[in-house]
Amino acid sequence: MADLHEYVVVRNDEEQYSIWRADREPPAGWSTQEVTGSREECLAHIGRVWTDMRPLSLRQRMAAAS
Repeated sequence: MADLHEYVVVRNDEEQYSIWRADREPPAGWSTQEVTGSREECLAHIGRVWTDMRPLSLRQRMAAAS
């Protein structure tokens, strides 16, 4: 069965990405990005831009420690 919903890419304060149905408010702590489309299109975008899976706070701690 085909998924006919439109999705939006969302990101939280830790710079972690997900997708959310475009017709719904994103969950608390997540903000919408400028990318909407099919589930596959949104996931492909995330695959291109989310190259470092570590949360922002961990990246900052690691940078400070070096």
